[in-house]
Amino acid sequence: MIHQALLKPRSIVIVGGSNDVQKPGGAVLRNLLEGGFKGKLYVTNLKESEVQGIKSFPDPEQLPDVDLAILAIAAKFIPATVELLAKQKNTRGFIILSAGFSEESHDGKLLEQKIVETIASVGGSLIGPNCIGVLTPDYHGVFTKPIPTLDPKGCDFISGSGATAVFIMEAGIPKGLTFSQVFSVGNSAQLGVEEILAHLDETFDPETSSKIKLLYIETISKPQMLLKHASSLIRKGCRIAAVKAGSSAAGSRAASSHTGAMMSPDDAVEALFRKAGIVRCHGREELISVASVFTFPELKGKNMAVITHAGGPAVMLTDALSKAGMDVPKIDQPEAEELLAQLFPGSSVANPIDFLATGNAQQLSAIIDYTDQKFQDIDGMAVIFGTPGLTRIFDVYDILDKKMKTSVKPIYPILPSILTAHEEVAAFVDKGHVFFTDEVVFGNALAKVYHTPDPALLNPVLPMVDEGKIRRIIADCKDGQLAPAAIQGLMDACGIPRAGEAVVTTESDAVKSAKDLGFPVVMKVVGPLHKSDVGGVVLNIRDEARVAAEFERMMRIRDTTAILIQPMLSGAELIVGVKFEPGFGYMIMCGMGGIYSEVIKDVIGGLVPLSMEESLFMIRKLKSYPIIQGVRGQQGVNESMFADVMVRLSALLKVAPEIIELDFNPLLGSPEKVIAVDARISIFKDVK
Repeated sequence: MIHQALLKPRSIVIVGGSNDVQKPGGAVLRNLLEGGFKGKLYVTNLKESEVQGIKSFPDPEQLPDVDLAILAIAAKFIPATVELLAKQKNTRGFIILSAGFSEESHDGKLLEQKIVETIASVGGSLIGPNCIGVLTPDYHGVFTKPIPTLDPKGCDFISGSGATAVFIMEAGIPKGLTFSQVFSVGNSAQLGVEEILAHLDETFDPETSSKIKLLYIETISKPQMLLKHASSLIRKGCRIAAVKAGSSAAGSRAASSHTGAMMSPDDAVEALFRKAGIVRCHGREELISVASVFTFPELKGKNMAVITHAGGPAVMLTDALSKAGMDVPKIDQPEAEELLAQLFPGSSVANPIDFLATGNAQQLSAIIDYTDQKFQDIDGMAVIFGTPGLTRIFDVYDILDKKMKTSVKPIYPILPSILTAHEEVAAFVDKGHVFFTDEVVFGNALAKVYHTPDPALLNPVLPMVDEGKIRRIIADCKDGQLAPAAIQGLMDACGIPRAGEAVVTTESDAVKSAKDLGFPVVMKVVGPLHKSDVGGVVLNIRDEARVAAEFERMMRIRDTTAILIQPMLSGAELIVGVKFEPGFGYMIMCGMGGIYSEVIKDVIGGLVPLSMEESLFMIRKLKSYPIIQGVRGQQGVNESMFADVMVRLSALLKVAPEIIELDFNPLLGSPEKVIAVDARISIFKDVK
């Protein structure tokens, strides 16, 4: 738990407080004073007897006991100061604004560790170092601007970057976005994004707590903590959006499994956010737009009406919504003609509903009423309204204000004229509204919120597997890639369908096995990692003579220890793979095989354990999903059986955590069955 001295201090000392408000120590004191902190304020400054009207102590030893210390002095002096405050002044809350710690050097990291040890020894809490501070209704402990008017219904914002927090507030506040609390965690030496989110979850009050949480994360240090508390908050009625920076695949850990190599650490982030129900954003403007969507009533369906007096933006919004999986359906019911009669000639109500540049507030009011009350197929409205500056349009925004407060369906205002209609827009915001300036950014944000799934079950019921058999097989195997017989045993133990096969080391056994399995057959080398690259896979072998000839050739391939023979099967190629991502745990990846995984990279990963619902969601998110459904007369794939493979793998991984990589490539899928044709499993018995 976070110490109350950090959250609701009765007294605060600014160590390094200054009369110069262009310095952090001066700016944070100014903000505390202007924010009306109701407790006792102290300052330490070696050269001043009074700082901004507050008595200054030249030596921290002269201070009385104090709850919270905000430090803005050189890094090298901070460990001793923290020691004094923690041990002699009963200080339990610390915010270190100063830089010069782990973000700069090894020596700085040692200083940071010493500070954390001291604070932890007294049960205290630390924000920082290298941060802008904390902004709460109780105190404005930041050295930056802007300082928003804090609103209990606004956003709780936790940021790993102080500058990013400032820039997001700068851009969001003019659009009506409000904030409840802001935590800039800096280096996260003790408290990071995960710990702050855990606190918000553990202290959540449905009556008084903010229901919107925004995160800017550069490093996810505790993925399971983030998953647990984010999903818990969302189940309590909150909405969470996050930016995870540093998402390039350049940092991906090398994987020997071909399928595992397709998954990067960022895929693990994507999977975690999806499992938690977090809306993932990729930039400041997107985060602001998604947060703004959160402030509106939840959209119950994906059918949108686009209401406009400007054709171009309406077309762009319609395109954006359609591409993002939303619908802008044609409105052709009888009531549409009634509405059209109330508009100027040339208007259209087909959707987009265009009431022309000459349209007025009364017409907008009628359009909204018809859309809300009579157009039953519409779930929400986007109203695009700007002005060329010929007349004042307060009446339009007054209508929007009124209708947004009374309409059953959510109304999203897109107001591009932030300069020409500055006064009107400002008055609209002052009435408590949020607006959007760009229709495409809005459309993408709305779709992203709508399509983000609810939190998944963290401990779904998994199918029964033969745990005894699985443990015996693992115990009998050495680290590394498992032999085919062990792989077959594991698959059988967890009920994953596989092709009949035989592993042979002599020509006579190869011929006999091929006859027993039934021609045509496939022959594959056992040993080499990438069989196709070395000529180690031969398809459609139809007679004994070809079996004998290929056996002789293939056994000469380097590292080959045996030959695997399987019947030649048909169906759509699918792939499923497993990779262990440190901190996150296991990921199961699925996709179509062949060109879809190799070239298009059409794969998706999910964090274990996967339920049937999660597995089906992953399959249906694939770009190639129409092929799985069946297109142009081709047979599709039984997606429930495909998903069942992933669910059963979750059960296998629970019993056999030694598995570090697994590759089913390919599985062959048809409407009747999904069957594993080739499999590779590697284990490592050391503790992860």
